[in-house]
Amino acid sequence: MIKLYIARHGETSWNTEKRMQGWLDSDLTDYGIKNAESLGVRLKEIEFEVIYSSPSGRTKSTAELVIGGREIPIIFDNQLREMNLGSWEGQTLDTIKETNPIEIDHFWNAPDLFVPVGGESFIEVRERALEILRRIKNDHKSGNILVVTHTVMIKALFTVFKDSSIDQLWGPPYIHDTSLSVVEIDQEQYRIILEGDISHKTPVPVNP
Repeated sequence: MIKLYIARHGETSWNTEKRMQGWLDSDLTDYGIKNAESLGVRLKEIEFEVIYSSPSGRTKSTAELVIGGREIPIIFDNQLREMNLGSWEGQTLDTIKETNPIEIDHFWNAPDLFVPVGGESFIEVRERALEILRRIKNDHKSGNILVVTHTVMIKALFTVFKDSSIDQLWGPPYIHDTSLSVVEIDQEQYRIILEGDISHKTPVPVNP
């Protein structure tokens, strides 16, 4: 049996600015680094066979912080990249709401109707999720595997685990930075143990 530990990357500077990242990138904040280290403490007793990570800088940094000094092989797989957001990448949500009001509404509220603006559809991301699961199941028969990726990819993976449709993609829980999900894979069966847990996270700092 394979046991997947699925984590989102730590908070980035663009996250705090409410900018769409997609295939573009920004650095982890101090808070994001701290939470990635906290996740590492939480997982320090787990013996991982391998780590699969998106090749984006924010996921690479998170994976390295989580494993600390442990010698665990890391496989960087393009299938685990965030959704390609096309011309939206680097733009703030407020700007996109002004320039593409219908598309951004569909993005959040009707993902099955979303038409990408130069990027990917949710269906295409789900196809990538299926592909990475096929690779993992083909290359590993058992063991603990850490997957470090992004929000939309995690949500797409869970549509596979739950056998749910794209229109249900944004159902709860919210995928916070460094959130942890755990799923057991037994052949074609998926058993969700944990979804979007953040019990390791430090509370968000409050400005005086």
